[in-house]
Amino acid sequence: MKKTTYLLLMATLVYSCSHDQQKTYTAEEVLAESEKANAFFEKSFDEGVDRSPMYQSYLGIKKDYDKWDDLSEDKNALELEITKSELQFLMDSINPNALDLQERISYQLFKEASENTIADYKWRHHNYPVNQMFGTHTQVASFLINIHNVTDSSDAAAYVSRLNSVNVLFDQLIENLTIREQKGIMPPKFVFPRTIEASQNIVTGAPFDYGESSALQADFYTKVDALDLSDKTKSDFKNSADKALINVIKPAYESLIAFLQGQESRATDEDGIWKLPEGDDYYNVALKRTTTTDMTAEEIHETGLNEVARIHNEMREIMKQVNFEGDLSAFFTFLKEDEQFYYPNTDEGKEEYLDSAVAIIDNMQSRLDELFITKPKAEIMVKRVEAFREKSAGKAFYQSAAPDGSRPGTYYANLANTENMPKYEMEALAYHEGIPGHHMDRSIAQELESIPKFRKYGGYTAYVEGWGLYSEFVPKEMGMYSNPYSDFGRLAMELWRACRLVVDTGIHLKKWTREEGIEYYMNNTSNSDRACERMVERHIIMASQATAYKIGMLKILELREGAKEKLGDNFDIREFHDVVLTSGSVPLNILENLVNDWVDEKSL
Repeated sequence: MKKTTYLLLMATLVYSCSHDQQKTYTAEEVLAESEKANAFFEKSFDEGVDRSPMYQSYLGIKKDYDKWDDLSEDKNALELEITKSELQFLMDSINPNALDLQERISYQLFKEASENTIADYKWRHHNYPVNQMFGTHTQVASFLINIHNVTDSSDAAAYVSRLNSVNVLFDQLIENLTIREQKGIMPPKFVFPRTIEASQNIVTGAPFDYGESSALQADFYTKVDALDLSDKTKSDFKNSADKALINVIKPAYESLIAFLQGQESRATDEDGIWKLPEGDDYYNVALKRTTTTDMTAEEIHETGLNEVARIHNEMREIMKQVNFEGDLSAFFTFLKEDEQFYYPNTDEGKEEYLDSAVAIIDNMQSRLDELFITKPKAEIMVKRVEAFREKSAGKAFYQSAAPDGSRPGTYYANLANTENMPKYEMEALAYHEGIPGHHMDRSIAQELESIPKFRKYGGYTAYVEGWGLYSEFVPKEMGMYSNPYSDFGRLAMELWRACRLVVDTGIHLKKWTREEGIEYYMNNTSNSDRACERMVERHIIMASQATAYKIGMLKILELREGAKEKLGDNFDIREFHDVVLTSGSVPLNILENLVNDWVDEKSL
């Protein structure tokens, strides 16, 4: 229900007070308390942004454009105290019973997030800040290349300043890794060759050696050359950057690589989070935070097994459509090995993949009015994952647009090897990462005017990834998948997410090995051997994260089907999607309340 509708329908609001009494609040009182709450939320968010130079840059703010974030333990402790102080203010100074609908949601979300942050402080080291998928070691380069725009000489100077202070950032990173090791928290041995290679890639090429320009040098030179500056000024900037690369970046990376090589010699092959101190308890908390439900690990495991069985049966129906003779395993092998399902692993083939992805998104964009009332203003582009990180990066991912429009939303496709990006999955992947998937839920949230910034830019994985997976299914209902193989690709990707429920809990609850997880994927999906290996390795370093997709999708479908049943002919898919998307990313229980309120309103 929209804010304006809510105020129109409810001139006065009646809520239960803490003393089990009833108090009536006038519309003016509700407005005044809601404005006070929003002022607090905005102040909290803005002050948090002020403490994070990197987040400022993601938001297109250039206030501390020459700085990195503080990764120190002291900064962690400071943030904890700020969270406690803000929570106390919220509880003492804001009356949740006298708030408008969206402000009540904001109150609840802020309160729960603060309480979780305080409770989870004990788990702050139960993660792997450097891993084969992401981490500060690759973030430095990807951040400077993709986020640090250079539109004038001051931006170029800030870029050089950031290069010159990477050593401080890496000293803090190494200290954080040391603290974790002292607590018995280190990733498995397989992680280290990948992180070391990714780090070495960044300091390969000019000016570090006599090869072609390194990724950072090429990026800085390109950005400076595009400026309206004298040749001498451009040359001075380039020389300053090269000095920073040689004198700061290279030693910083060499120190990190040496540290990681030392840890590699001490690492074990144990994979599950159960190996960490109080690991079982941590996993239960992680699942709760990821899914925003009270589902147990065993319940999630069983849900995964049931979904795998259902999807396998639907795949067998597609086998009949294409007249394939053989069992499902043979069909998987056929799809993995037949060349018709893959673009050539050449520059031309990879460019063709990108062009096809753009066409899929453009076609879907032309039909959005059939599904949506609210649509994003932000543009979207499709981009190949950069060479320096494509070996370690995931299959595909989305980066939100800058709120000021200076950077479009970006769907990244990892084309290190086209054999890992089959044609039959292209459509579902583009729908998930692009439109109507993440580009819509993230951009619409950022563009909302009815919610505070902490909700515009925050997120709950089950909601965000649940929407992404749901967005693969909706085009099926519209007849958008071009052929049975593409529809199989949709099912293959849904199956992939169902298997995640089984394998994540298998590794972290049932103590499966990495090899057992890989075997489960290879026996039950059509994905390449490499994809199966990479997925299991993702489970290992990001316990619980991959369970969000299927749990979120199932909840959205459950809510949609419940609304259809109650509303009958009065159900409007466009209105349903508006309810889901126009409050930003929320926990699944809040989403359920929003949908139920909408159903009740339409039923009047």
